[in-house]
Amino acid sequence: MSDALRPMARPRLYEQVIERLREYVAHERLRAGDRLPAERDLAQRLGVSRASVKQAIVVLEVQGLVETRHGGGSYLLHDTLDVEPVEQLVARRQRLPDVLDAREAIETKLAELAAARRTAEDLDALEAALNHMRAEIDAGGHGTDGDRRFHAAVTAAARSTLLAEFMRSISEQIAESRAESLRQPGRPHRSLRQHQAIFDAISLGDPARAATAMRRHVRTVAKVRLLDWHPDGNS
Repeated sequence: MSDALRPMARPRLYEQVIERLREYVAHERLRAGDRLPAERDLAQRLGVSRASVKQAIVVLEVQGLVETRHGGGSYLLHDTLDVEPVEQLVARRQRLPDVLDAREAIETKLAELAAARRTAEDLDALEAALNHMRAEIDAGGHGTDGDRRFHAAVTAAARSTLLAEFMRSISEQIAESRAESLRQPGRPHRSLRQHQAIFDAISLGDPARAATAMRRHVRTVAKVRLLDWHPDGNS
């Protein structure tokens, strides 16, 4: 039987709330740092339950668009609510654990090999990547490009053609996990410190210490709000 007449998906109510909030922010010309109306007020004005409003706010938090302060309301982190479709968010949530498992397995070994095989030029490249990431963060960014350069430098220092090919084959998924991690509150500075620990171990030529530092870092990358979010329930 044709799948053309399959049941039509109904938008979740909180998705409709998100769309109304996006329109509200644009209409009122709100900017980063501005506060959204209280959940109770939003529920009354939109004619929905507070639970639906709360779910909408959680999705905006997961996407790094708002910050909710305990007892102090929700505030915009950007000038617009450029919201990613929820279905895309769901799909990323489904594939992220596999990507993180692969990163831990491959990058831990790469760090170990890098500590054993690095050259002076490799150490220069790693240090340059650290400095680049630090400059990005100091300028108010997330350090995304510096993070990419650092992990690429570790891969190069390991001198494993096959592992490097594995890394290239999942480069898009790695970039996705990187962006997800670095938009967590406080994460850029923490990642920079962990990169420094990895660099120190590689510089000392200590494979076991380098592997441990990389494993700790990738497990930090795995701690993201997205994985605590449940599309059809509370989170």
